[in-house]
Amino acid sequence: MEYHKTKDIMHVKQTLGHKNIQNTLIYINLEHAIFQTTDDDFIVKVAGTVQDACKLLEVGFEYVTEMDGKRLFRKRK
Repeated sequence: MEYHKTKDIMHVKQTLGHKNIQNTLIYINLEHAIFQTTDDDFIVKVAGTVQDACKLLEVGFEYVTEMDGKRLFRKRK
């Protein structure tokens, strides 16, 4: 589930405490089998201030880009 959420194999390796990446790949293959769809649904939020951006980051949103002076964040559903 962590890999599905982050798509970061090194983060998953560290979280699970694996010394060998091959052990982590077992879980990545399971993730691919469970979530065979490539459709990723996101919740998208816009932050106009630094305080708004901090609040979004604190609840798990990730920064995507900036448009028209506003910062766009997303989080998987």
